Amino acid sequence: MRDILRRLLANPLGLSGSIIVLGALLLAVVGPALAPFDPTEFHPRNRFASPGSGYLLGTDQFGRDILSRMMWGARSTVIFGVTATLLGTALGACIGMIAGYLGGATDEVVMRLIDAKMAVPNLLFTLLILTVLGPNATNAMIAVAIAFTPSMARIMRSVVLSERTRDYVSAARARGESARFIMFREILPNVAAPIVVESSIRVAFAIMLGATLSYLGLGAQPPTPDWGIMVAEARAFLQHSPWLAAWPGLGIAIVAVGFNLLGDGLRDALNPRVDN
Repeated sequence: MRDILRRLLANPLGLSGSIIVLGALLLAVVGPALAPFDPTEFHPRNRFASPGSGYLLGTDQFGRDILSRMMWGARSTVIFGVTATLLGTALGACIGMIAGYLGGATDEVVMRLIDAKMAVPNLLFTLLILTVLGPNATNAMIAVAIAFTPSMARIMRSVVLSERTRDYVSAARARGESARFIMFREILPNVAAPIVVESSIRVAFAIMLGATLSYLGLGAQPPTPDWGIMVAEARAFLQHSPWLAAWPGLGIAIVAVGFNLLGDGLRDALNPRVDN
């Protein structure tokens, strides 16, 4: 673990991504406590205050402090992406593990269902789920997790197919170990690296997808401080006050890039062929 961390931080991409991701996670955890104002408090006399005029990032159409809303919004935006990815990864890994290890008819049925789902774009698929479940942040998180499950299942299945014929798996079968023990105690630790890398990259997509759903009014609901909602509310004021959309848009972009850089760094750090 120490060697992996050392290789990650020695990689410029991994170091940059780690700093951005760590900063985003810290902002999500402690940001609300450090926010200078209540993110939902109206200041009518200070509507559309420009950045720096008593408010570091300015105010919106209701006089709400944008910095405070950004700091609170990091919690809903970043945690949304991380949680949705973890749920989708866990579910997809289980499905892919079972399909890849058991093979045969089980594998065939599972993969055909996955192929059918992957023919539908993730955004459209999440919209279909939210039509059934109803628009709110929790349902949006569930929808994104379900949308990510098939791709994670395909990745897990592909690596399990190459591992199930290894000698250590044959030895576990010879010892009389159960299929569940072999899958989750023997194979899983040896195939975790590509899943971790893919998951770190998927967080970026989950954050952008979650922000899109909030922008469309299907994710977090006003007056919840959320970066996607902030961009949606700023649409009518882009010419008058472009900073209303610029700050949350920049936040989404930076965090997404950070997770992508972290994924690239992890890919190199977990590759045993990387030179120390």
